[in-house]
Amino acid sequence: MSLSREDILNALKTVRQPDGQDIVSADLIRALKIEGGSVQFILEVAPKDGPAMAPVRAAAEAAIKALDGVSSVSVMLTAHSDAPKPPPPNLKLGGHPKPAADKAPVAGVDRILAIASGKGGVGKSTVSSNLAVALAKQGRRVGLLDADIYGPSQPRMMGMSKRPASPDGKTIIPLHAHGVTFMSIGLMLKEDEAVVWRGPMLMGALQQMLGQVEWGELDVLIVDLPPGTGDVQLTLAQKSHVTGAIVVSTPQDVALLDARKAINMFEKTKTPVLGMIENMSSYHCPNCGHEAHIFGHGGAKADAERLGLPFFGEIPLELDIRLSGDGGTPIAATDHPIADVYASIATRLIKGGMA
Repeated sequence: MSLSREDILNALKTVRQPDGQDIVSADLIRALKIEGGSVQFILEVAPKDGPAMAPVRAAAEAAIKALDGVSSVSVMLTAHSDAPKPPPPNLKLGGHPKPAADKAPVAGVDRILAIASGKGGVGKSTVSSNLAVALAKQGRRVGLLDADIYGPSQPRMMGMSKRPASPDGKTIIPLHAHGVTFMSIGLMLKEDEAVVWRGPMLMGALQQMLGQVEWGELDVLIVDLPPGTGDVQLTLAQKSHVTGAIVVSTPQDVALLDARKAINMFEKTKTPVLGMIENMSSYHCPNCGHEAHIFGHGGAKADAERLGLPFFGEIPLELDIRLSGDGGTPIAATDHPIADVYASIATRLIKGGMA
């Protein structure tokens, strides 16, 4: 049985502090790492609570050891400083866009690479996180902005849940994971909290994440866009110097129809379309080795050729890609053979001066 981050957190929800609150709801879990049957994490508490939390640490360790498939558990109990916390970031949820000159640059960022799709469910966010990690492994200074505001999945995929800090209440300090500088609206919300915003609120949030986050010096900022051709895409294209967009699609006809609409949207906003990626291109049975084309095959490549666009490659439908993303470690950060597919795309982008 493969262990998932959700399995671990569900087990830890049964462990309660002396005040009765479970340790997951209290946001005490840090640096959760799952490697096969080995589970490691940190239990971070206030210094004054340290002695009283020793039994809680033991209970957390026992709860994880009781899970099927767990071979070893390491739980560290740490106490954060009592120093005054900086004020929370001044990211007013639901804010309106601020006046800005057209095509405003993002300070310190050389290139902005948008990863887009015409529809949801084609693996765009998975491609974004793995491509960011693959570029970082090849020495690029990479940022990843999760602009899928209605469905931010990058915190889970990058293994980050800590709320970003703000030294002055205006600028936001991004997080770092797997060599990538990272920011998502999901870090500002509870994991199951819905974002119920109209267009101007989305536009304002995107402008704030581009302009208020201290990205530092980056060679490339990858922006994981929401599916479709809506307000977030238009705001990014109209307000930022976007180097170009990569459109992700599965091979099936329905997905390709929507991918063509995404390409058309970028053409209308004069945003270069750098090429296409075919995700979930084929499935190899791990038992017998048979190759099946569950969603068809070659459709994105054929569309790219017809439209005169570069085709960056095919990514298979692979269980380990999903497991790695759910576990908070993109497969591109591992030595799995599938990591080579993302590395190849990253190499092509670097050689082409796109990243």
